Amino acid sequence: MTQEIKSHFFAIRTTGGQEKVVLGLLDNRIKLKKLNIQSVLLLENLKGYVVLEAIDANAAFDALQGMRHIRGQLRGELQFKDIEGYLIKKSTVSELSVDKIVEIIGGPFKGMKATVTRIDHDKEEATVILLDAPYQLPVTVDANYLKLSSQ
Repeated sequence: MTQEIKSHFFAIRTTGGQEKVVLGLLDNRIKLKKLNIQSVLLLENLKGYVVLEAIDANAAFDALQGMRHIRGQLRGELQFKDIEGYLIKKSTVSELSVDKIVEIIGGPFKGMKATVTRIDHDKEEATVILLDAPYQLPVTVDANYLKLSSQ
């Protein structure tokens, strides 16, 4: 009979902007020393932190000992529900439909409004017609650069 191993999540505070460096350092240390760490997560919306998944607080503490850019650890541990929203990304393309008005929030057409004319669910792209352009110009845009307009 296999025993289920319960892991724990810890929020590790890092020097601002050094999250990727810490992630790389931790990854190397875990591989070299074969530490009992299940995963290290870099959450886009959680600036200044990485999340460490470990068997217990001691395993997490051992992995971080003497590491550069570590500023501390939040007291206690995170529950899975605290980070679940960061892990499961809802596809933007699923919210779009033809003839909807969208705002472009990234790329060269950022800030413009457009009408969706076609959606490619596999590529997560949408073809839109820019509303602000003097003539109808179809443009294919990454769906993540689009958000439904409040209009």
